[in-house]
Amino acid sequence: MKSNLSSVALLALAGLANAFTYERLDKDNALLLILDMQEGLFSLARDFDHTTYRNAIYAHAALGKTFDLPVVMTSSSETGPNGPLPDEFLEMYPNAPLIKRQGEVNAWDNPEFREAVIAANKSQIIIGGITTDVCTAFLALSLREAGYSVWANHEASGTTNTNIRDMANERMRAAGVQVVSYFAILCELMRDWRNTPGAKELFPVLDQYLPAYGMVARAHRAAIQNGTVLPGEDILP
Repeated sequence: MKSNLSSVALLALAGLANAFTYERLDKDNALLLILDMQEGLFSLARDFDHTTYRNAIYAHAALGKTFDLPVVMTSSSETGPNGPLPDEFLEMYPNAPLIKRQGEVNAWDNPEFREAVIAANKSQIIIGGITTDVCTAFLALSLREAGYSVWANHEASGTTNTNIRDMANERMRAAGVQVVSYFAILCELMRDWRNTPGAKELFPVLDQYLPAYGMVARAHRAAIQNGTVLPGEDILP
């Protein structure tokens, strides 16, 4: 009898240990952070091809326009070698808070930045920045400590090599940060291609920032408009 009770208790504990609640990104409860994606710091992002990484940070920045998310931007010592944020980001969000930190490495240590995040009144934070192991990780950990749910855009954070990137991502995951792709973020915010924004709004965005998927849509359009079934294709299952 004791053995049976022990087995039941172990099974119950195992069930508790494996309990999981899937928290989805909600466009009505999400805040986008553009963190230290500065022109001078860009050269430190060596874990991705520079053309790929440039596309990734622009894609990250555009999430706010695509889903009408509140945006907070911040830079670190931009009058020095770090340089400013790209002009295109400032033009996307002329009215968004832009906190120009003069010394704080961790953006959360800056009272003005912290107040801007709190004022947005959102519990889910989407983050990307340079560098992954310092600017992104430090802020992500602080946000988790403050009670926020955090999604780190893996493709939009860059650092000096892949080993350092992997260690930083492991550190964030251990704190409950969801380290995910740009496409995962976009799809969780959208949820259903029939929504607004949905297929109509997002195919042009994907064509610009995720061209592999944009080409899928182009190929489908061409097949519908001009396609001809070739001999042999008609007998495929």
